Amino acid sequence: MDRSVIRNSQSAQDCEFQFTEPRAVIFDMDGVIVDSHPAHQKAWRLFLRSIGKEVSERELTFILDGHKRNDILRHFLGDLPEADLAHYGEVKDDFFRRSSFEVKPVPGILQFLLHLRCEGILLGLATSASASRSFSTLDRMRIRHYFNAIVTAADVSQGKPDPAVYRLTSARLKIEPENVLVFEDAVSGILAGKQAGLRCAGVACSPRDEELLAAGAEFVIQDFRGLSLGNLKKLVPTSVPGGESPTP
Repeated sequence: MDRSVIRNSQSAQDCEFQFTEPRAVIFDMDGVIVDSHPAHQKAWRLFLRSIGKEVSERELTFILDGHKRNDILRHFLGDLPEADLAHYGEVKDDFFRRSSFEVKPVPGILQFLLHLRCEGILLGLATSASASRSFSTLDRMRIRHYFNAIVTAADVSQGKPDPAVYRLTSARLKIEPENVLVFEDAVSGILAGKQAGLRCAGVACSPRDEELLAAGAEFVIQDFRGLSLGNLKKLVPTSVPGGESPTP
């Protein structure tokens, strides 16, 4: 790997690894394919301020955990009628569009997607973002055609950590869950993937890597620079015969 910081779920530096090459890889979008969190935090802060509600930076981190837009609105504003949720959602999205130029691909992701496609790996997108924002983001990056299945907030009734989004994406890819690897940046996403029976990897910087490992990620990377199927096998920990973890 290049400069990406890597952590796995075993502390041993010299241990045996077992890696079964996935037949499909599913990606979350925000924080995994695109570095959109700063723009989202800015948009939510401005939106909430526009309706007279100030929130702290700590409270605002709730938006980073993979929730659907309506769930975030209810979190900050209470149990609103559907008409209000739709209206406020449009207002918030307008704030985000004003900052969309700030959204860039996560380092290395475009090269990694191309590599997987060339290796014949099926690709899926499983995001809590709206369909319109998901497709516009993929189109702006010119990578929509890379994905064999795209599932957005419009396709499921429950957001992460409910496993529905990952179950549906796996079903559309027609791949058994044990042959799918997920890349997620949120605890709720790791929990959703694990509940769907998928293998999960985290994308995060310290100290959030510890949270993703605790949720069930097999390893955590900072970004995708230098990542390939060939070096994935160096990251996935396994137990030695007898069921005990290897020792340094």
